[in-house]
Amino acid sequence: MTPEWLSRPSTEVAPDLLGCTLVRQVESGQIYRGLIVETEAYAPGDPACHAYRRPTKRNQIMFGAAGMTYVYLIYGMYHCLNVVTDLDGVPSAVLIRALELETVPPWSDRQTERKLNRIAAGPGKLCRAFNIDLSLSAQALLPGQPLWLEHRSPTFEHKLEQGAIAFVQTTRIGLTQGTDIPWRWYIKDCPAVSKL
Repeated sequence: MTPEWLSRPSTEVAPDLLGCTLVRQVESGQIYRGLIVETEAYAPGDPACHAYRRPTKRNQIMFGAAGMTYVYLIYGMYHCLNVVTDLDGVPSAVLIRALELETVPPWSDRQTERKLNRIAAGPGKLCRAFNIDLSLSAQALLPGQPLWLEHRSPTFEHKLEQGAIAFVQTTRIGLTQGTDIPWRWYIKDCPAVSKL
């Protein structure tokens, strides 16, 4: 997936990322994949966006070129992965909220979460499942890097065209501002989508 494809408003990219794959390559070279099943968009003028007021050391990457990662920490313990979108200078990003994993990485705690489809069902859970932390912020999403994105498979596209897969658009969750903005998308009836 090229930076050019991501150089669009986050509200266009967020639904288009559903059905795409997030790929994680760890230091050993082992690769893990997860189907993106839930996203949220954040854009200029959005009171819930980290870049709403001005650039800071934390959010500076959001003002840069598309195709970079923006990872931040919430509640002092959960990491969240965002994909920077839009044009250079326009602070915009898509939060990856949930993944449907192909396989479970060996470091995952199966005692805490026994159901495979719930291991990455939330932004903090997916970062824990893929060992994503602040060290992976401001990184290019390119093959050969620790993280990259792959387009939807032809099978997924066919099912979407045939109506066998549908998307739901609704309001974002876990926010105190901008709660009425319908910039959250997820795959309908997917068991890996996060819960309220």
